[in-house]
Amino acid sequence: MGDYHFVYKDVEGSSTQWDDIQRKLGNLPPKPPAFKPDPFTPAQDQHSKPNWIDHETQEDLEDDPDDRRFLRKIGRQRIAEMKRVAKAAKFGSIIPISGSDFVHEVSQASSDVWVVVVLYKDGYLECGVLMQCLKELATMYPATKFVQIVSTDCIPNYPDRNLPTVLVYSNGAVKASYVGLHKFGRRCTPEGVAMVLCQSDPVLNDGQSGGEDSREVVLGGVRKRFIEKVVTLHENDDNDGSASD
Repeated sequence: MGDYHFVYKDVEGSSTQWDDIQRKLGNLPPKPPAFKPDPFTPAQDQHSKPNWIDHETQEDLEDDPDDRRFLRKIGRQRIAEMKRVAKAAKFGSIIPISGSDFVHEVSQASSDVWVVVVLYKDGYLECGVLMQCLKELATMYPATKFVQIVSTDCIPNYPDRNLPTVLVYSNGAVKASYVGLHKFGRRCTPEGVAMVLCQSDPVLNDGQSGGEDSREVVLGGVRKRFIEKVVTLHENDDNDGSASD
């Protein structure tokens, strides 16, 4: 086995009695002074910026005005979108009203909302047919307000021969009126009623489109749906005929 030599190292700054004797005799150099750390002195400004934060880093930590403007813009757009969706989902069905409700619900409706008013009476077949069509349209176009009112509650002594009657309001004024079921074609369908209502104005609104083009958008959608329904009915008739052979 090899020889191992251990060197004992005492605590730094300390010395043995033998070393002290040798230093007195001049055989060893003077003992170096023991290390003492500088006394702790707190910084004069406790809140001063640390020296590791350079100018560029400080700029990164500060809010960028452009970022703030961008976030505000996104926030405004989000709020506007939420308001538009809320308005679009405001209706979606035919609202029954009374004579005392007419001014508030129709005449004083928001200026950007089209109101379709149907005058009816229970027990009239023509009123029931038109009401079914309007219920479907109210679901399809939830940004348009549909209301129903008993004819004589709206107009005293209104002739029953004029039922059903549809009044279209915008910004508190009557824009169109349709007296009798025949105004909506030989066969009253939701598509036919939609085409009549949008002849001159963008009455129907689904909340997704708006402005001057909304009338054409609605009419285009109505035509497409009408064609799809005709094709479906034709296919069903063919299938029924094949099954009976």
